[in-house]
Amino acid sequence: MYKLSSIQCVAPFTISLCTLSFSSSSLRFSVRATSSRAMASHIVGYPRMGPKRELKFALESFWDGKSSADDLQKVAADLRSAIWKQMADAGIKYIPSNTFSYYDQVLDTTAMLGAVPSRYNWNGGEIGFDVYFSMARGNSSVPAMEMTKWFDTNYHYIVPELGPDVKFSYASHKVVDEYKEAKVLGINTVPVLVGPVSYLLLSKPAKGVEKSFSLLSLIDKILPVYREVVAELKAAGATWIQFDEPTLVKDLNAHQLQAFTHAYAELESSLSGLNVLIETYFADVPAEAYKTLTSLKAVTAYGFDIVRGTKTLDLIKQGFPSGKFLFAGVVDGRNIWANNFASSLNTLQALGDIVGNDKVVVSTSCSLLHTAVDLVNETKLDQEIKSWLAFAAQKVVEVNALAKALSGQKDEVFFSANAAALASRKSSPRVINEAVQKAAAALKGSDHRRATNVSARLDAQQKKLNLSVLPTTTIGSFPQTADLRRVRREFKANKISEEDYIRFIKEEIYNVVKLQEELDIDVLVHGEPERNDMVEYFGEQLSGFAFTANGWVQSYGSRCVKPPIIYGDVSRPKPMTVFWSSTAQSLTKRPMKGMLTGPVTILNWSFVRDDQPRFETCYQIALAIKDEVEDLEKAGITVIQIDEAALREGLPLRKSEEAFYLNWAVHSFRITNCGVEDTTQIHTHMCYSNFNDIIHSIIDMDADVITIENSRSDEKLLSVFREGVKYGAGIGPGVYDIHSPRIPPTEEIADRINKMLAVLESSILWVNPDCGLKTRKYTEVKPALTNMVAAAKLIRNQL
Repeated sequence: MYKLSSIQCVAPFTISLCTLSFSSSSLRFSVRATSSRAMASHIVGYPRMGPKRELKFALESFWDGKSSADDLQKVAADLRSAIWKQMADAGIKYIPSNTFSYYDQVLDTTAMLGAVPSRYNWNGGEIGFDVYFSMARGNSSVPAMEMTKWFDTNYHYIVPELGPDVKFSYASHKVVDEYKEAKVLGINTVPVLVGPVSYLLLSKPAKGVEKSFSLLSLIDKILPVYREVVAELKAAGATWIQFDEPTLVKDLNAHQLQAFTHAYAELESSLSGLNVLIETYFADVPAEAYKTLTSLKAVTAYGFDIVRGTKTLDLIKQGFPSGKFLFAGVVDGRNIWANNFASSLNTLQALGDIVGNDKVVVSTSCSLLHTAVDLVNETKLDQEIKSWLAFAAQKVVEVNALAKALSGQKDEVFFSANAAALASRKSSPRVINEAVQKAAAALKGSDHRRATNVSARLDAQQKKLNLSVLPTTTIGSFPQTADLRRVRREFKANKISEEDYIRFIKEEIYNVVKLQEELDIDVLVHGEPERNDMVEYFGEQLSGFAFTANGWVQSYGSRCVKPPIIYGDVSRPKPMTVFWSSTAQSLTKRPMKGMLTGPVTILNWSFVRDDQPRFETCYQIALAIKDEVEDLEKAGITVIQIDEAALREGLPLRKSEEAFYLNWAVHSFRITNCGVEDTTQIHTHMCYSNFNDIIHSIIDMDADVITIENSRSDEKLLSVFREGVKYGAGIGPGVYDIHSPRIPPTEEIADRINKMLAVLESSILWVNPDCGLKTRKYTEVKPALTNMVAAAKLIRNQL
């Protein structure tokens, strides 16, 4: 628990009355505010989970009924105050508030607007945890709202469900409450809101509403709530307000751009007396959007991602509104590499020459939500690699150091240490493996396809596997019990022998296989008890990867992932999964899937080296996975699943860049399995996404079977097949939501299968849950899978 009187417990550095200093070997900081004038520095947003996932554990304790709402709120308040104090003590001038969330910032906006779907039986008043968490997670009687990826990140947001009949009302005062909370601590923050236009553009028509319904037609219905919020913030003493409008980086049409002009013109009188920052991130702002944005009269400042949006610099050079502030996102909020101070300072000085140094505010490229929290907690990380890194807490220091340098207070020692760390990374022999570079370079000229078409392969596979119509399977993982996690921890800490560890994991696999046979599932999995995370597990066995102890990043709700760090060329020293898959197959006569994570997902769910193009790193990973696929086949595994959960997630936000990405991403997947026999069935799995726009690339992956998360999206996925796309491979759109504790009845699952059969041939349809089951409990998994198998059998009998 945090002490509000001291920041020592969470700070990335020690606050003391000494000068700013930095050691590249230990990355420990100390800060002194050498000037009474705060530097022009800003943080777009900050991680919520806490340096040691304090919020995660508080949430899960509350959901399990082990702690009270007061307990949860206390942990949250301590986290928030520690974060605000950390930034204030580091010298940040524009400190954000309301970037904290108990689940998701878009869901918070839905609560603020009172846009609660009717199924949650909300009757007005301030929205409490019961309704809020029901929307996020579902409850015993109704499903959760849809969840999808936040732009091209691995963060998920809860998709608002809107229609012409939604009655908006000011139903959550969280943004004002948190502003006041910071003010009591003596910190005047910049309250952050999801902007009204982006909120609508990120929403979907509710069930029963025409798909063609214009969500932007609701703009005049939600603006009154924004006005109320702004009025309360002004009354509370706010001087700045930040609207996040990240959809401005997408390809918007004239009607959508006009919505920004209209919305901020309507808000202009309410915003009078406030400084207004509109923040964009994740990509370049297109020329037309830039023109629209910089023409908004109510706006004082514009925030741009200068890391991923380098072309925005050209637009700024061509013209920037006189007297306005430019919040320049030069510190990367998406990756964990130390900033290149010399390069960033050159960029900032060039911007200062255009808009005036006094109008440039140094910022992060986006919220630091997408990076790990604090490097000071990494006591076991290799010291050389550690010197190349900066997590969120260190990025706060980087922002302020650059702001000081821009204002003429450059800390030469700090800058020299930064230059030394960058030089060390560039020259380190551990980064480059010439054999790997040569093998990856040789891939570029070839297509790498299996020799036979998918129809012929499926025939050969069916003769060998002899599966029922509507075969049932699961996606890979089974519940990770407390005992299982404890044993893995103890083995890693050398507290138990390898022999004891293997015995325990084998027993776990035996139990999972036995359970699946009892449930009468057709194609089995070994449950992945030996794995911590689907990317981390493989990265730990590949060269070129480094790992953290506490480098957690929020994925959704309380779910956190610990992305590996790809710092060098990637290769596979030895087989990674063959022993466990062979062990599992020896326990059953049914087909046992070999479970692998695909190269694009390993890439997209890691912190990736930034010293070579991403596709080159992906090709290296693909070659490593190819070796594993071929070893599994030699060991007698005839069904191999290569998960590409994150393929859609990596799609660039600009249409003009999509084809290049999809070409190398799909090629990377095909590299992994182009050498296997026709009788070896290759599966893949994909997570929440809108696949309709990339369906032809999915077909081009040439997998034999694809399973896709589907249940929260009202079968939106199936519309692509209704519209005439021919798909000849096997496909398993998820029949129930594993992100919710709710157990779906047999009839509901059977109904889902029938909806799928209306657009898909029974010969290609598979029946499976949405995703892996590791986050669920056995008390939920057993009845849910029982109902799933019963539903498949019910429909088989009807067929």
